[in-house]
Amino acid sequence: MNASLRPGFVRFLHRGCLLLAALALVVPAVVSAQIAAKVVRSRVAGIDLVAYRTSVEQIVTLRGSLPAGDAFCPPDNPAIATLVAGMLDKGTTRQGKFAIAEQLERVGASITFNAGNHDLTFSVRCLREDLPLVLGLLAEELRTPAFAADEFAKYQRQLIGSLRRQLENTGARADVAFSQAIYPVGHSNRQAGFEELIAGVEAAKVEDLRAFHAAHFGPAQMALVAVGDLPAELQAEVERGFAGWTGGNPPPLSGPAAGAAGDVAREQTVVVPGKTSVDVAWGMATGLKYRDPDALALRVGTAVFGSGFTGRLMSNVRDKDGLTYGIYSYVTNDSVTDGDWRITATFAPALLAKGIESTRRQLTLWHDQGITAAELAQRQRELVGNFQVNLATTSGLAQALLTTVQRGLELTWLDEYPARINALTLEQVNRAIRTHLDPAKMVLIQAGTLP
Repeated sequence: MNASLRPGFVRFLHRGCLLLAALALVVPAVVSAQIAAKVVRSRVAGIDLVAYRTSVEQIVTLRGSLPAGDAFCPPDNPAIATLVAGMLDKGTTRQGKFAIAEQLERVGASITFNAGNHDLTFSVRCLREDLPLVLGLLAEELRTPAFAADEFAKYQRQLIGSLRRQLENTGARADVAFSQAIYPVGHSNRQAGFEELIAGVEAAKVEDLRAFHAAHFGPAQMALVAVGDLPAELQAEVERGFAGWTGGNPPPLSGPAAGAAGDVAREQTVVVPGKTSVDVAWGMATGLKYRDPDALALRVGTAVFGSGFTGRLMSNVRDKDGLTYGIYSYVTNDSVTDGDWRITATFAPALLAKGIESTRRQLTLWHDQGITAAELAQRQRELVGNFQVNLATTSGLAQALLTTVQRGLELTWLDEYPARINALTLEQVNRAIRTHLDPAKMVLIQAGTLP
């Protein structure tokens, strides 16, 4: 019999098609109904479980996190959190990575892990009927990674190769230099340099990974969000997979307040030879967390300035002056600690000076004169519309719920967001821009082959 006609193979294709379709499936009830009222939130096996049942059939999406990101690395090695995250799917104490991969592939499911600044995050998608299997595998990978010496050696080589390639990435080089310029040593948002990370990967031992895992992994501060066609047995399945697990309560982050890292130069160049473009990162630390009073107003004003093709930066520096491939502004890194405001852009070397001049002109105008009432009204409509669209898929809703938990906000924030956006006044937005930003104090990083 042709393989494509085997019942098991047909079932696999059917599962795969359903899971791919999940990316496009909407959750119509979310847009019109209150989100928080439909959430079932409970503490199961020590985990903060957030469950939201939708009208989408058969599909389940999970998002989760626990505080085991780069900020918790030992002082002498900034690569440990990334190494641990990368080893979670390389086998457990019960079974090897190929056995786990085969089980996931057979049902068209996936589990991915990532180490960020503050958290280890994970993403899962599967069919409802396969949730017990997939939850069990997720629990096994989180709880009992093997950290096998041979797999670790392979991953070290792979990661070192990836980091060396990043040394040639002008955008990545600008991002790291910007982070180190605006955040002091010890701040949890300050990124390690690629050379430092490579040295850390080379020096790391399996024992270092085991020690980090033992110290930082556990249910105490873990959040698990489940969205979709959830079975009544969800809590029981989570309990089955994670019962008896302990730990995961690291000390609070205690980095210094945001600010420039000492007496840094306000303009810095990172030379990357042989490049046909220059990446720019330009901005400053804001001192604001997402939940602070002015944070939302600053984000709205920033969206007017540099979000998408309708932002002032793209309209003027790109479309009118023809000086850049792309230019944007945004606020970031503020979910857990104080964050930063930045402009990112890519210029041809020959147009770099004119591009920076044009950008500076727009920045000064925006900062000193603020935005207009018409711009505010347009952005309010766009932000609310984008927010509702993002909530209209299982993955978008799951991520929104997890981000809200990570930010330390009540889940009612998601219901209140449109009203909060629409309630912002022109005075509030322009005051936030002037209060928390100062172009004279901003740091400009240029990375690439300069003229």
